[in-house]
Amino acid sequence: MLNKTYPYYLANEAVAANTDLDVTDKFSGEVATRVAMADAAAIDQAIGHAVAAMPAMRVFPPFKRQAVLEHCVKRFRERYDELALALCIEAGKPINDSRGEVTRLIDTFKVAAEESVRIDGEIINLEISPRAKGYHGYVKRVPIGPCSFISPFNFPLNLTAHKVAPAIAAGVPFVLKPASRTPVGALIMGEILAETDLPKGAFSILPAHRDGADLFTTDERFKLLSFTGSPAVGWELKKKAGKKKVILELGGNAAAIVDGDQGGKLDYVVDRLAFGAFYQSGQSCIGVQRILVHTSLYDALREKLIAKTKSLIMGDPKDEKTFVGPMISESESKRLAGWMDSAVQAGAKIVAGGKVEGAMFEATLLEGVKRESDLYRKEAFGPVAILERFDDFGAALATVNDSDFGLQAGIFTDSLANAHRAWDELDVGGVVINDVPSFRVDNMPYGGVKDSGLGREGVRYAIEDMTELRLMVMRETW
Repeated sequence: MLNKTYPYYLANEAVAANTDLDVTDKFSGEVATRVAMADAAAIDQAIGHAVAAMPAMRVFPPFKRQAVLEHCVKRFRERYDELALALCIEAGKPINDSRGEVTRLIDTFKVAAEESVRIDGEIINLEISPRAKGYHGYVKRVPIGPCSFISPFNFPLNLTAHKVAPAIAAGVPFVLKPASRTPVGALIMGEILAETDLPKGAFSILPAHRDGADLFTTDERFKLLSFTGSPAVGWELKKKAGKKKVILELGGNAAAIVDGDQGGKLDYVVDRLAFGAFYQSGQSCIGVQRILVHTSLYDALREKLIAKTKSLIMGDPKDEKTFVGPMISESESKRLAGWMDSAVQAGAKIVAGGKVEGAMFEATLLEGVKRESDLYRKEAFGPVAILERFDDFGAALATVNDSDFGLQAGIFTDSLANAHRAWDELDVGGVVINDVPSFRVDNMPYGGVKDSGLGREGVRYAIEDMTELRLMVMRETW
């Protein structure tokens, strides 16, 4: 079970300032633990400590950064079950998915440990004309400065890891605001980081209410803001961020296309579509929301997908058999139910699921959803998927692009030409061939275009954002 209380971490040290934040068990609704909340004064102190830590972080050598990350990997493995249970309770994530996320947490820190000792520069040949004879250029990467991180509730371990691990590898101090609904995993991470010899002020982890955390965005002492969350909040933060670099990993209404040559593989395709649409109650920005199926396969796939959707077990996330647990809150469940009801009133048909009780939302499949509806245009962020048919592959690509979002898309096809055409034409950050858009490996560049964000995560790519190029020009002959 969870501890009764958790401190926050200010300048590498645990501070039991209060127990003001109640963290609930998302299935039972009962308070599971209480967490210390940071006020504006604590956040200001943390930023000051991060600034003061920069000189020590600049000279904290790569092999020591690697040792810190390797220590985290070791301790995460030792506390694997604790981390998985904490995630299951505070996020309502089914225990099997929770274990999977702990594994990805470990993977992300492992990759960061490897990358920490190969942040290399280059030599540039400047002798491109007679006036540059005898000049040589040298480029290295240096830490950008103190960074502000704001992480979301849906992957509170892994998406926090995608900020914290590259920061340590890059040698930047950071102040992290974990989601107030799911702060425990990040605080356990802080407890483990506090065991290392990171310079004082290298990290602070401060749960805080959104309306009291403006300093994470507006304070000019931060040189980078990395935010993962909703588009509405992310773009508003960008407006307020001033001169700092901003990385946004926002939402999506991801689509999967099933080409007409997949008739012999429908069982595999259906299994992956059901996973992509309904794992962790659909609360993933790359969850499958729109499913486009070639007319020749539509009826057969529809029948199999309806049966698969109805077979998914909804219930207590601590039960090993549960596939669909609660949504993060009853208010989110009501919001999605309202979108579903509006779509049905406009002519859509629920072909599987549709039952809603409190925060529990049954895995639900609809067809005939009008493209102007909220359920189609916006990010559902819940266990709902939409089926539609297509006749022409090019038209299907155009349908996928007809969205304000552009995070990832999935294409099931045996045609190399269609795979490359999708890669060429889809206005998204990533195209996944023969799997769902929900697929992600933690070393790949990950991020979107349009309303889905700015920049890329993935350890090496995050390190590039958290460092700056510094040039030295040397005249070696005169």
